[in-house]
Parts: sequence; C-alpha cells; structure tokens
Amino acid sequence: MAKGNSSFDIVAEADLQEVDNAVNQTKKELSQRFDFKGSKASIEYNRDEKKITLVGDDDFKLRALKDMFAIRLAKRGVSIKLLIFKEPEKVFGGCIQQMVDLVSG
Repeated sequence: MAKGNSSFDIVAEADLQEVDNAVNQTKKELSQRFDFKGSKASIEYNRDEKKITLVGDDDFKLRALKDMFAIRLAKRGVSIKLLIFKEPEKVFGGCIQQMVDLVSG
C-alpha cells in the first residue's frame, strides 16, 4: 500500500485541437457533398466557449451533419460522450439549429 496522503483524479477533457480539426474536416466534406449543394447547412466552432453550432435546412440534413461530425471526431480519437447535444430549434429562414457543448471534468 502507498503511504501518505495520495489521491488521483480522472479527468475527461476533449483535445480542443482535434475537435477543431474535426470541425474543419466536416466543413470540407459539407462543401463537397452533392446532397448539401445549395444548402444553408453549416458547422461553427467557438473554441473559447467550447461550443459547436450545427445548422441544417431540415431535420434530415441536421442529422446527416451530426453523423459526419461524429465520424470525424471518432477518427481523431475524441469520444462522442464528451458532447452534450441541446434540443434543436428553428431559426432564420426555416433552418434548424442545434447547439453542442464540450464537457470537461
């Protein structure tokens, strides 16, 4: 047994650079996919606030965007469990927006 006053904490935190890379890859794929041509769909990342904003024309495109992003995160070794998806809400022009928070702790 270890002597003294020892403790350790397990911290789950996303690598912000890998999240940034996944967002950029998702943006690139979004611009190249045929089913998103002429779409208002987008993904934005606010690194300071650790928030991601997903915008889709409809529910189908929003889900497709979430799936693209999740695949990019998984390939970069970032767990999807570190994301908290808020409820989608209607915004300008009939689009649907969903906020995503990065968990740290």
